Amino acid sequence: MKKTKILMISDHAMTHSGVGVQSKHLIEGLVNTGNFKITQLGATKNYQNFNINLINKDFKIIPCKGFGTKNEIRNLIKSESPEALIIFSDSRFFNNIFEMSEEIRKNCPIVWWHVWDNRPTPHFNKSLYDAVDQINCISTLTYSMCKKVAQNKTSYIPHCLPSGMFYELKKENINKIKENTLGKDKKDDFIVLWANRNCKRKRAADVLKSWQIFLFDLEEKYGHKNATLIMHTDPYDAFGPNLMKITESLEITDNVRFSSEIIGFEEMNALHNISDVCINIAYSEGFGLTTLEAMKVGKPIIVAETGGLVPQVINQKTLKVNGISIKPKVKVLSGNQEIPYIYEDYVDVSDVSKAIFEVYEWGKEKRKEVGNEAKRYVDEEFCYKVMINNWENSIYKTIEKWKTNK
Repeated sequence: MKKTKILMISDHAMTHSGVGVQSKHLIEGLVNTGNFKITQLGATKNYQNFNINLINKDFKIIPCKGFGTKNEIRNLIKSESPEALIIFSDSRFFNNIFEMSEEIRKNCPIVWWHVWDNRPTPHFNKSLYDAVDQINCISTLTYSMCKKVAQNKTSYIPHCLPSGMFYELKKENINKIKENTLGKDKKDDFIVLWANRNCKRKRAADVLKSWQIFLFDLEEKYGHKNATLIMHTDPYDAFGPNLMKITESLEITDNVRFSSEIIGFEEMNALHNISDVCINIAYSEGFGLTTLEAMKVGKPIIVAETGGLVPQVINQKTLKVNGISIKPKVKVLSGNQEIPYIYEDYVDVSDVSKAIFEVYEWGKEKRKEVGNEAKRYVDEEFCYKVMINNWENSIYKTIEKWKTNK
């Protein structure tokens, strides 16, 4: 049987970025249908080996710095003869693609897996949307905005997680992992997990400040500080603040643990399992994979009401909240010369600390109840099999439409 050949340009599928991980999930899902043969031009900064990676007979990765030069892209299209090109990442990485659009689309259609973090509707992106044949939007917010600018080529296909990757462990295993990870003196602590890049947008320093306020309130009301914040991040990341120094200055070192090593899915699943709640207060967030992982494990989430976090924390059918959704105190209209306008949603640290305290006072039974509801919601609305099926249909429809209009 003839297989449909796809060229994908995105983060390298074997790297640990959100785009890299999701590209891997998508490629493997499409290849497993038996209908596709996929070559990825995988962007990476620190990859040691730039030889072609043959993952299997239908999936190979060509590592590259950046997202490919025009000549690299041109030569790949010539040598691979793809029936469709999928691009997946931030628009700023695909200037070559947009500039070569007419040349590329003489050979195959372009499909963009796209996310836009926040309102207002980015009408200034029209020229980019005109340069591709199909836009599959990662969040409902992106879809609602994008279809106003590119109505006839826009669909909604969110990120999803393969079954069996994130799941609830047995209680005895959770207790053992918790004790081994945090020590015997912390085995009964209330645990909050924050797992993000340490950069300005993610507000790591404000998470620590919120945690300090929570610990003060906890001690004042209950006479103890039996709680630990796990921050899975690099505390010394050049794009963020020095989290170690901040932790010391706030005098909360005994109640914060840093997980700074790159870990696999199994270890990440363990962190979710030993935690009571997962938190994300980024001022802009296109989707937010960590909170989806937490819900898949059956944990409630605390998030800023922004971007792709909203349809995760709020069940779009029942309007039940899968944890706590914090409304922004300040909306800042920001931008630059490339992105003229976009909102940044800032929640207040006092509201964050109150949300943490509320989840603490829920107790184990209510946290379990809310977490189970969150898991059911994720299984229904962010189903991996549905994602792959929708992508397969989208690719075939785009190719047929391109052939008709060619």
